[in-house]
Amino acid sequence: MGIRHKFFPELRILALPKQTIRDLDLSGKKVLVRVDFNVPLTKEGAVSDDRRIKAALPTLNFALEHGASLVLVSHLGRPSGKPEEDAAFRLDRVAERLQELLGRPVTKVNDTVGPEAQAASSTLAPGGVLVLENVRFNPGEKKGDPTFAAALAGLADAYVNDAFGTCHRDEASMVAVPECFPADRRAIGFLVEKELQILDTLLGHPKPPMVALMGGAKVSDKILVIENLLPKVERLLIGGAMTYTFLKAQGHPTGKSRVEADKLDEARHLLQLAGDKLVLPQDHLVSTSLDPSAETKVVAGTEIPDGWLGLDIGPATAAAYGELIKNAGTVIWNGPMGKFEDEPFRKGTVKVAEAMADSAAVTVVGGGETAEAVEEFGYAEKMTHVSTGGGAFLECLEGKSFNSLKVIPDR
Repeated sequence: MGIRHKFFPELRILALPKQTIRDLDLSGKKVLVRVDFNVPLTKEGAVSDDRRIKAALPTLNFALEHGASLVLVSHLGRPSGKPEEDAAFRLDRVAERLQELLGRPVTKVNDTVGPEAQAASSTLAPGGVLVLENVRFNPGEKKGDPTFAAALAGLADAYVNDAFGTCHRDEASMVAVPECFPADRRAIGFLVEKELQILDTLLGHPKPPMVALMGGAKVSDKILVIENLLPKVERLLIGGAMTYTFLKAQGHPTGKSRVEADKLDEARHLLQLAGDKLVLPQDHLVSTSLDPSAETKVVAGTEIPDGWLGLDIGPATAAAYGELIKNAGTVIWNGPMGKFEDEPFRKGTVKVAEAMADSAAVTVVGGGETAEAVEEFGYAEKMTHVSTGGGAFLECLEGKSFNSLKVIPDR
């Protein structure tokens, strides 16, 4: 399966040898699809960003077009186990949005493996779509309980993993459930396949030169990623609050900026390991507080004044990073350049997104907040790929393998 890039129509990405939904006998079969519908909701409970639902549509439509019916399994949020608190994590509104996007009826039940789910599954005809209740409402999911897994697998004839954002989890629906099916009835969907193809290219044979941007709050979240990427990249550009842990590690004053004081040795290790590959901001947008209405100014150099905290890269840094992105062959970005949720602190993140959108490079945005940012700023469609996985994307960049994929047979 190749990917057609806006500037490189012939760009090809080698398919990984996992069995895909194309390899399954779908006609007349009930297919249990583990999707990632963990989408953000408004205060009123409506879906505020349906990107992950849309990302699953190619797999779902393929199965339906080939005569299957669907039993969909997803989590939403982090349920506490208390019914009153967990009501906000029910999948009713998600199922409503899926019905709109599919253009066909979608049935949603209020349990996962109970009588209601069993009854709905048993009467599911080809072309039918059933959404089970939030799988994390059942304690057997997080525990990987084999009894729960067997009951869930009993609702269908085949299993498809199309939930890349959860592939790094060893929960029941990701590992124990597929193990309940014969090997020739387990596969990955198109979304997982595409994510793996992109990552295979980034880690195996990226178009040079490769530039990586790492932002966000914590150095500790990116240590293994940085170590794994350093041999592959020409430059590693740093932004976000993690900047100030690096500056502190170099002995520079950081004012009130967020610093991981217990990670200074790790930051020094990365600075030494990276040498001139690691590029820190040359100027900073600083503020007197996190309040968007607080006073701000741009500070050049590596020293943050007392009483001020860094909340974004400065304009000179944004321009310099933009030039490096412009001249790159491959750009991978994970982590915003600043506190982009607030308008005064988002210019650096916007400028980086804009530079990537305008670049002739292969541009990959790695999940979580970064994906939300490029979506919000209107640049998502101009990227080669925007990953649906946050933690899974990062762990792949660290070079980790996942049990959820080990249980899917190779072709």
